[in-house]
Amino acid sequence: MPERQSSRKDAARNREAVLAAADTLFTRRESPEDVTMADIAAAAGVGKGTLFRAFGDRAGLLRALYEARLAPVREAVEAGPPPLGPATPPRDRVPALLDAVLCFKLDNRRLALALEEGGSSSPYRAEHYERWHSLLRAVLEQVPGLTDSDFTAHALLAATRADLVEHLAGEERIPRERMRSQLANFVTSVLASGPPQGLTAEE
Repeated sequence: MPERQSSRKDAARNREAVLAAADTLFTRRESPEDVTMADIAAAAGVGKGTLFRAFGDRAGLLRALYEARLAPVREAVEAGPPPLGPATPPRDRVPALLDAVLCFKLDNRRLALALEEGGSSSPYRAEHYERWHSLLRAVLEQVPGLTDSDFTAHALLAATRADLVEHLAGEERIPRERMRSQLANFVTSVLASGPPQGLTAEE
């Protein structure tokens, strides 16, 4: 039993060391593609086999690091106070949720880009995307007069895609606060608009 407990502790320490090393490397390197599993293993002081046993592959490691960084935001969304928490009125919560997504991706540009570009399947099937979409759709369904919450959630999240954030912040050098203001205005306009004239929710 003591050996098993020691093994679990070692695995937990290795996992934390790997996540910390990956966190540092993705922050320092200019391109996400410059960070390899070998680089991360070396920085963490573990063998490559340890990485693959703990995370499966590079995509699994990216997801784990992404989730670790996202944890404070998730806690605020699931049980925190307004404007992110569940007690917030829908028209206030939707723009707050989108702002949180944007700020997270601005703070984690290289990691978010690596995760969204590195998957072998559709990014819209990724767990983190489906979670945000499901949450937004549920909140949008509570907005009076708004139709097709499913599509609207997709459209709003498209404005926070990592490649778009990278383009706006990196290539166009749009300041952070201006991007936040632009997104807030866009979300407000979407929430204020009803279905196009002549169309019903069924159409």
